[in-house]
Amino acid sequence: MTEMAQMYDAVVIGGGAAGLSGALVLSRARRSVLVIDAGRPRNAPASHAHNYLGREGIPPQELLAIGRAEAAGYGAEIVEGEAVSAGKLPGGDGFRVLREDGTAVTARRLLVTTGLVDELPPIPGLAEHWGHDVLHCPYCHGWEVRDRPVGVLAVSPMAVHQALLWRQWSDDVTLFLHHAPEPSDEEYEQLAARGIAVVDGEVSGIESDGGRLTGVRLAGGRIVPREAVVVQPRFTARSGVLDGLGLHPTALEAGGHTIGTYIASDAAGATEVPGVWVAGNVANLMEQVIGSAAAGLKAASALNADLVADDTRRAVEARRAPFSAEAERQVCEKTLGSRRHGLQETR
Repeated sequence: MTEMAQMYDAVVIGGGAAGLSGALVLSRARRSVLVIDAGRPRNAPASHAHNYLGREGIPPQELLAIGRAEAAGYGAEIVEGEAVSAGKLPGGDGFRVLREDGTAVTARRLLVTTGLVDELPPIPGLAEHWGHDVLHCPYCHGWEVRDRPVGVLAVSPMAVHQALLWRQWSDDVTLFLHHAPEPSDEEYEQLAARGIAVVDGEVSGIESDGGRLTGVRLAGGRIVPREAVVVQPRFTARSGVLDGLGLHPTALEAGGHTIGTYIASDAAGATEVPGVWVAGNVANLMEQVIGSAAAGLKAASALNADLVADDTRRAVEARRAPFSAEAERQVCEKTLGSRRHGLQETR
């Protein structure tokens, strides 16, 4: 293992919207910052990012490139690669982060913004169309499939809610029950009132033609024409780097069903391990891009305030410390210049 000599004020693990936003805040606060970016943004399959005020419809990679340039412009260092583990330094004053190339860096504080992984049901065709015709968030993609035939694949007790939500964007919505629980009488009434068709039976695959989704195939062979399919993935936090610090993911449940995992934190992103903050999807599974950027700002501000308190504590301790020989030498150098303890240096 090769260890870099510099100790950074903060190492940011993850170079998405949350991480780059945090790096921008910290570098503008005149902190030394290193961003370690594995280059696996969650929204990579999508062609555009939405609901980001001032950047509506921007390609995700372009948004990240702008963010990197802005953070680097204030002195943040950005390196590519994966951080594989993090641990406390001996004595507990700071952290060591090990990268996949065997190098290690140290930091006074950590901001972890590693995001999450969308785990799709094992149905042929879903992964191939993910982010284009297979979707999960209506606020991210609803406008793009407005007025088109939409199918909602039920994989959790939240399926009826999904179908009713997507009905806002299209009046042609079909709910495929697949393996989900049967809707209640009240839910059936709601679906009928909104004109949402319900199809029983297991879904066996997604049909496509020329790279475009064309339908949903049932186990019995029937194909229901659709142009977009909605599915709720399991949202799994990318949190392995935190295992060595004792920070493990918490399950998030909805309707008695586990929909994902996240790293618990307070409102500002502080975890139960002092000196470690989290932001973005690793801490909030439902956060969109603009919310992740805001969370990175909030966490970085709290992190910097913590560093200010630590800097102040150290300064007070130094001021109160006994006057040592080394301190006396430094004072003499500063006040006497070339003279030493009242004696003029002779030539």
